[in-house]
Amino acid sequence: MKLYQIVTRDVMRRKRRVLYTALGVVVGTMTVVAVSTIAVAAEARIYNQLEKYGANLTITPAVSNIDMKLGDLSLGTLTVGENYISEERLPEIRKIVDGKIKEALGIKDGGDIATIAPKLYISTKVRGTAVMAVGIDPTAEHEVKTWWQIGQGEYFQNGDQVLAGAVAAELLRLTPGDTITLNTRNVTVTGILDETGSNDDYQIFVPIKTLQRAFNKDGLVSTIDVRALCNACPVDIIADGINRSILGVRAVAVKQVAVTEMGMVEKVERFMLALAGITLVVGCLGVASTMMASIHERIKDIGIMRAVGASGSQIVKMLVYEGIIIGTVGGIFGYVVGTLLAYIVGPLIFKGATVNYVPTYFPLSLALAILTAVVAAIYPTLRATRIKVADAFRSL
Repeated sequence: MKLYQIVTRDVMRRKRRVLYTALGVVVGTMTVVAVSTIAVAAEARIYNQLEKYGANLTITPAVSNIDMKLGDLSLGTLTVGENYISEERLPEIRKIVDGKIKEALGIKDGGDIATIAPKLYISTKVRGTAVMAVGIDPTAEHEVKTWWQIGQGEYFQNGDQVLAGAVAAELLRLTPGDTITLNTRNVTVTGILDETGSNDDYQIFVPIKTLQRAFNKDGLVSTIDVRALCNACPVDIIADGINRSILGVRAVAVKQVAVTEMGMVEKVERFMLALAGITLVVGCLGVASTMMASIHERIKDIGIMRAVGASGSQIVKMLVYEGIIIGTVGGIFGYVVGTLLAYIVGPLIFKGATVNYVPTYFPLSLALAILTAVVAAIYPTLRATRIKVADAFRSL
């Protein structure tokens, strides 16, 4: 009978003992799998939220305030710089944005990659109530703000049309089909947005060309939102390129909010993995202790094997095979239980996160569990090789 067959029969004879021994490995690998799976779900949630942020960059006029003083006497502040950006800057901005993205991602094809969404802000009155009118490019704005939903009516196109925020529509008593006046120019309400929980709820949106003509702001915009349609886009490099190359504007990377949140997730993940490592060490000690007890129970069997000619290396192989079996059992159960635990705990830790099982963690769980079990078996194995035939007879 071959050695592995002897080990298999012995394990089947002591199934309960093997399961108890594997429990320590299960707990350790379960913790590692659960933490790693939850971390993947958290990262996916952050990237998903990042897509919902809309713009990666916001470009504003480069204005600054200068304190005016005469000796120790303050004369107030003076604003220096233009309050608007010329639309003539848009091709320059697109060239820099698309160029940096293509360079970073190794793309050589032509065509636009990023979405450029200019805005013009005008404070005005509608039906006697002060409101902020925002001139936008309907197509570009819809690509940037993918979360917009139309509650009533329909989305607008270029022309004398208006899309109202939820709160603005309520305050101004607007319904689709109504006509309002913007500085003597009549426009028609085509739709009302669902509530977003942002400033959009308090604003009305007009095609930018219409708003420019209504308030004599032809060729001027207040801000420009840029959405680089990839998570790996070099947003900071793009912002730096715009600030260095185009005078009179200031580009700010709003993606830093998500980067900060991702850093927090990584710190939590490292902390949890450290705890998982400690759990693995404790499990390793538990396996070693249980295997030591098992060896004491099997002194007679090992002694008889030595008496019939079994070498020390064969005894070592036998216990290593047993450790591999224990590790395999622990790895399988650890992966299954860890994944189930991630499904339960993940949404509680990161609200809104969608947890999915990660198939690549299964071989990792097996490898980690087998390594833990084999390492735990080293000391008991060395003790087993020192058992003599005389010890076996004394145990009878």
